[in-house]
Amino acid sequence: MPDASSEETTGRRAPLPLLVAVTMTGTVALHIFVPALAAVAADLGTTAAGAQATITVYLIGLAGGQLLYGPLSDRYGRRPVLIAGLALYLAGLLLAIPAPSIGVLLVARMMQSLGACSCLVIGRAMVRDVSTREDAARKLAILVTAMTLTPALAPAIGGVVSQAFGWRAVFMLLAGVVAVLGALVVRTLPETNRHRMALPGVGAVLAAYLRLVRIPVFRAYLVAGACGGTSLYAFLAVAPFLLVNRLGRSPQEVGFDCLAVVFGMVGGAVLASRLASRVPIRRAARGGNLVCIVSALVLLAVDRTGALTVVSLIAPLFAYAVGVGLLSPNAVAGLMNVDPHAAGSASSLYGFTQMAFGALFTAAATAWPATSATPVAGTLLVAGIVAALALRRG
Repeated sequence: MPDASSEETTGRRAPLPLLVAVTMTGTVALHIFVPALAAVAADLGTTAAGAQATITVYLIGLAGGQLLYGPLSDRYGRRPVLIAGLALYLAGLLLAIPAPSIGVLLVARMMQSLGACSCLVIGRAMVRDVSTREDAARKLAILVTAMTLTPALAPAIGGVVSQAFGWRAVFMLLAGVVAVLGALVVRTLPETNRHRMALPGVGAVLAAYLRLVRIPVFRAYLVAGACGGTSLYAFLAVAPFLLVNRLGRSPQEVGFDCLAVVFGMVGGAVLASRLASRVPIRRAARGGNLVCIVSALVLLAVDRTGALTVVSLIAPLFAYAVGVGLLSPNAVAGLMNVDPHAAGSASSLYGFTQMAFGALFTAAATAWPATSATPVAGTLLVAGIVAALALRRG
């Protein structure tokens, strides 16, 4: 997409609050739409599985699309590629509003996800572009904090909007948000990629990813960050069943319980931000991962001894989330410091790996009956051990 105003914005500093907003927007459409699924099925005359496919399609686009935006932004610049992604995102939202059938809605959701994943990749890459090695960890911790709040708050907002105005109003709200964000990007966001790289063919793109993966330090942070960043999906996937069926919580209370765990990650990310200038990235990442392993062991012991209560479940999960909040931003900063000129490709590969690991952890935890915390604790423990081995070998 042509970027006529890129010269005007070159030289101005990229505002961190705008980069945070851009990055958060990438996953909002995934979480905010969940409460509206039943209404979609009824209105469009489809099955529950058909409505749930709108989530699956979005995840597929979000994972695969991230592999494309990194190389594109390394070649053409962050700003024009982000503007093009936001335009595709907005087009998908506008198509979804009047969608007459589930087929049209699925196409719209794929467009949304392919546009939205530009926000995830380029937001992280732009932060790295304008940061020193040490400052990158602090700023990425702020990004992690903001993105952690998205899955906690977005479903509540989507539920209120869809109940009051219908499910199509959710897309109207998002379209307004993305339009405003796009206007801010065009008017105020400068180009941050000062070192353009030639755009290779598909084989060369794959070779570039392989080159990064072959670097031990990059591989270590990639695996550790993916393990930390998405392992809690295992808990969130089974939380409603475990808390309601075994511990007698109401659906409303489940939301508050999950929010408490999520705030643990926020606390860890704040801690990571404060330690960024005083503690080396690798040491901070390993410290956060140690907290994860100990917390998972505590949860496993609690469940196996029959002492599981709401408090004894949430407390170790909160501590685990603090460890994740400390591990993830340092791991992301570490892998993006390996080759700053390929920050876009590194961000793409991380985003794809993170989604893949998240799907794996969720499948592992949900493969067992949700009447025990052992599958969750075991999944979290394995994730922590894998991350520890990666950081040790890297």
